[in-house]
Parts: sequence; structure tokens; C-alpha cells
Amino acid sequence: MAERKIFAGHAVRRLRRQAALTQSAMAQDLAISPSYLNLVERNQRPLSAALLVKLLDRFDFDPRTLAAAEPGGGEAAMRRRLADPMFADLDIDRSELEEWLAGAPGGAEAFARVFDRLGSDGEVSADGGDPVAQVRREIERWRNHFPDLDAAAEQLADEMRLGAGDLYGAVADRLRVKHQLSIRVLPVEVMPDMLRRLDLHARQLQLSELLDPASRAFAATFQLAQIEARAEIDALVAGAGFTDRAAERLHRRHLASYFAAAVMMPYARFLRACEATGYDIELLQRRFGAGFEQVAHRLTTLQRVGARGLPFFMVRIDRAGQASKRFSGASNAALAEAEGRCPLWRLHHAFERPGSLTVQLVELQSGDRWLTMARTVTPQGHRYGTIGAEFAVGLGVEAALAGSLAIARGVDLAGDATPIGLGCRACFRPDCPQRSSPPAGRTLIVNENERRLSPISFAGD
Repeated sequence: MAERKIFAGHAVRRLRRQAALTQSAMAQDLAISPSYLNLVERNQRPLSAALLVKLLDRFDFDPRTLAAAEPGGGEAAMRRRLADPMFADLDIDRSELEEWLAGAPGGAEAFARVFDRLGSDGEVSADGGDPVAQVRREIERWRNHFPDLDAAAEQLADEMRLGAGDLYGAVADRLRVKHQLSIRVLPVEVMPDMLRRLDLHARQLQLSELLDPASRAFAATFQLAQIEARAEIDALVAGAGFTDRAAERLHRRHLASYFAAAVMMPYARFLRACEATGYDIELLQRRFGAGFEQVAHRLTTLQRVGARGLPFFMVRIDRAGQASKRFSGASNAALAEAEGRCPLWRLHHAFERPGSLTVQLVELQSGDRWLTMARTVTPQGHRYGTIGAEFAVGLGVEAALAGSLAIARGVDLAGDATPIGLGCRACFRPDCPQRSSPPAGRTLIVNENERRLSPISFAGD
């Protein structure tokens, strides 16, 4: 599949102005014509690989800023905003959005800022007062891939020689020897409402006995991340520019978790294992001593330049359909970006078969086809007689890219797929028997003399 085109006119223009160069002078330095540079700066031409190499060679800058400079945070972030029900009747497809971002980047950025500042009812709030939404926007700006953390985590894993050793033991030794922190596993009676606690006075990382081996290893590595990846995490948090203290702390926690997962599943070794096993999640769990959700999340991060994995998205919901985690990564998946979900998507059916993997080929109204899988997960800490949480974790990859997956064996990826939407308010399928409301912007039609397959009819169908 061709790499996503990068339109970064604003970033190129900023580089030129910082260097106090005219377009002609910069074009001469890059060995291109001034007219071509002008088209690039106006987002009428994407950055070619050759031009990007010349820019990196001539100017001292972080190439990740090119993606960050995209209007509105890029295509994925804009699609997430346009998934709001108030735009459901506009039918803005991917090509139209790409033309908008390329042809009118200033207007797209202005729209994004207004949308983020105002709610759909016009009241000031939206993401501005929601730390979770702010952090999610920042994660998606990076497409949930943080190269500096991956590189540092791989180096640390090599130092501890995790390829053939015991992760938990190696991390415990490093905490004890290098940081004078011991790990103590305490009975539930001592930590009745806590799974992990750092006691700096006693120089102890205290873990609950309720944690299984994978979660215990993750908790220990999370603590190591807070110490040894502090510089990298501080830089990323500072770059996010949060004004909300809660958002800053939430993002810091996400980055420490990212680093911990990257130590448990070092990038190059994990990617090789994915490709060798057909992204067999259960096998990857055993090989890396990780949980299903940990592996699922890691799959959304494999976007290293020159060594990319398949572009997975991930969603985690509860029985009420509320999403507590959503990562679209490089997939640009509307299924992850939309606020609503379709009951015909078997993500919801996973609750009927706890612990079993549910596989489904689905097709959206746009024609996008996805091979998806879903399974329930239960967080650590549940005891008999207490209320336990349960979630369904869904993963998906474009059907056109899914041929090498273990779960694709026996599936006709070009055959019939389940037609689904992005929730009833954003879906215009006229004959869905599961429909519970008309699409946003469409008038409800009531005819007492007819009863159609769908319980709800609307204008324009």
C-alpha cells in the first residue's frame, strides 16, 4: 500500500523563514525549482521522499513536526471531528477531506480550532475542559507512536537481556541495584483497594497479590519507566502544551505505560514475531508474557519508519457501549474515531462468549472493509463477592491488508461482509432492522399503513 501523502506546506514555509531565505534561495539549496517549492508551500504538492531527505540534510529539525504541523492535526484528527452527528448528513468522504486539507489548510485549521473550542450546541467546552479528550487528541496527533520511547525501551531491554530471561526478575533486580527500590508483594488484606503503591519512605514498590504475572511485570516496568524514561516523557509532555494539570498527568501516565509495554515487547523483536506468526495474539501473549489488552494496544503502535507493522485500530468498550480506550494509530479507522458504534458489529457480541475471540468481516457505507476481532478482558483486582469490571477489546485492520493474518485463514476477504454503520445517528442505511433512531439531519417518517423491515423510516431513503 502506498504511504500516506504528507502535505506540510506550513512546516516548510516556517523552516524557510527561520533560515531567513527567499523561495528562490531555498529552492536553489534544495536543487528544485522555485515554482515547485511554491506549490509545496501552498500544499498543492506533497513532500516527496527525495525532497524530505534534502530538507533533513539541509535543515536541523525533527521530521515528526511535519505531521504535527498538518492542519487540524492531520486527516485522522479531522475525520474524528467530522464524525460528530451534526455533520452526518454531509457525507464528506476521504477524498473530499484530503482535497480540503491540501487546498485550504488554513480554513481546515480554523475549523478544527473552533470545533475544539465549541461544543455541538455552541457552548464553550468541547475538548477544552475534558482532560481525557485533550490527551486522546495529543496521542492521535502522534498516531500513538513515540519513536524516542521505543528506542529507549529497546536499549533498556537489551541491557537487561530480556530476550532469553525473566522480565519481572530482570526489572526487579534493576530497581533494587540501580535505584535502591525493592518490590514487595502484599496480601489483599494489607492493600484492599490498591494494586500498586510506591512507598518512598520504605524504598518499596508494593504490589497486590491480586495481580497476575503479566500485570505484575507490567507494574514493575511501569515504575522503571517513570525513573529511567523521565527525560523522554518530560519532553513529550512539555511539547503537548497542556494547561490542564489533570491532562498533563494523564498523558504522563499513558507515556509511562507505553514505555513499559515497549520494554516488555521490544519493537524489532515484537514486529518480527508478529510477521512470523500472522499477528497471532494468543501466541504473542505467551511469547512476551503479556495480556491480551497489552498486546492489542502494542499492535496500534508499530509505525517505525522503514519497519512498519500493519495499521491496526483498537477500541475498548463496556457493556453499555461506552468507549474507555480508542486508538486509531495509522489506520485512520472511522470505527475508532466515531463516538457511536453499530450493534451489528460483533464487538458487542464478545460479552456473550467471555474469553473467546470473535472474528468478523465488516463493511461501512463508504465501502471501507475491515477484518475485526474482539474479546473480553477483565481488569485485575476482582475478588469473589465483589463487583468486577468487564470490557470488550476490539481490533481491526483493512481487509485488503489482512491476508497474512492468522485469523484470516478460511475467511473470504473479498466476499460478503456484514454492513455496519458508525451508530444510528451517523448511519444512512435505510433498511437496517436494528435501527433505533433516524440519522442526524434527516426527518422521521411515520406511516400507519406500512410496516417496513426497519422500524424507523426517514426522509431521503
